[in-house]
Amino acid sequence: TMKRILNSYSSLIKLEVVMKVKDCMCNEVVFVKPDCDAEECARLMCENHIGCVPVCDDSNKVVGLVTDRDILLRTIGCGKEIKNTPVSEIMTCNVTCCTPETDIKVAEKAMSENQIRRIPVMENNKVVGILTLGDLAKNKEVNPEGVYATLENICDCNKNNAE
Repeated sequence: TMKRILNSYSSLIKLEVVMKVKDCMCNEVVFVKPDCDAEECARLMCENHIGCVPVCDDSNKVVGLVTDRDILLRTIGCGKEIKNTPVSEIMTCNVTCCTPETDIKVAEKAMSENQIRRIPVMENNKVVGILTLGDLAKNKEVNPEGVYATLENICDCNKNNAE
């Protein structure tokens, strides 16, 4: 009878496994130093099939983030020489980061609120990974409704996503 009681209660109890960023993130991070020129950064993006590169200081702490869009709009679009423009001049400086232990839902919320598709992952003030919207979408363990809501918020045209 105890087994029957436990079985009936187990259907009422919904156990939710808390996924962490470390379960989803990419561990191989390509990063550049602030004095790297935009052309070299673009070359690294091309060679590694990525659209975003963290900018790190000498201790590998993230000080900025450069996207392929940043290179296009903040160099070529402004008439700057891509070979002579350091990424420090075109990078986004206020970078939202997380840790490997951050709950996936917290990371999705940060992406939604900041309208970003990628978050550098930091441990002991060093970049150790990157979490992208694509990583979330590909992972079968991540709630697809959460990914959809995050994408919807990122793409909200009423916010300042054209900066």
